[in-house]
Amino acid sequence: MKYYVADVFTDTVFKGNPAGICILDDWPDDSVLQKVAFENNLSETAFLLEQDGYYDLRWFTPEVEIDLCGHATLGSAFVLMNYIEPNLMTVSFHTQSGVLTVRRDGDEFIMDFPSRRPVPCAVPSGLEKALGIHILETHASRDLLVLVENEQKLREMKPDFHLLKQITEYMGFIVTAKGEDCDFVSRFFVPGAGINEDPVTGSSHCTLIPFWSEILGKKEMLARQLSLRGGRISCRECGERVEISGEAVLYMRGEILI
Repeated sequence: MKYYVADVFTDTVFKGNPAGICILDDWPDDSVLQKVAFENNLSETAFLLEQDGYYDLRWFTPEVEIDLCGHATLGSAFVLMNYIEPNLMTVSFHTQSGVLTVRRDGDEFIMDFPSRRPVPCAVPSGLEKALGIHILETHASRDLLVLVENEQKLREMKPDFHLLKQITEYMGFIVTAKGEDCDFVSRFFVPGAGINEDPVTGSSHCTLIPFWSEILGKKEMLARQLSLRGGRISCRECGERVEISGEAVLYMRGEILI
């Protein structure tokens, strides 16, 4: 299969979040997909199969298949529009989370994703100790959104991943604060899926966008993810949907032989 690695939510190699993109001729067994993702050892590997006018798309971490991944979707559109179908300006992906559309606007790729508005909830027992930071409030969707005091404390936070992995009610943990030079900042942890800290996460912004849109009274926002690699995400709140936008750059391409 053809294999690409794109750094996503950045225009610079070695920044943003690397995604593996595999172009398939047919679907192998799921066990093979999982082994390829484990071998690639990136936070997500995307698998694409062309159909009649759209692409089937699935995402795997090194340990599990997941239901939604933003950066590997944007990376997939980037690869398709630059190296597979260079005249393509819009692509539809059929996924576990429904039909996801990505359109190109210059160097940016704009993803139309479902909104996952969180609802207030009690702070899980042991979470504050696991994160090592004072928690202002928590809100639940697929992931748990955790609001903290400010950007500096978020940058300095050093979670205990062994403790965090013991909190199993949520897939991931989105820790967020108001931004200093942008609208909001976040970090994202998924120890239960083999990802301690994800560099830049599209799917977490399905929850962050409606949350911060209501607080800030804004529909269009700029976000940053404060991992070591870092990334920039353009956001737009659209009711039942959100738009998540960013750039990507190619790191490598080759072939996987199985």
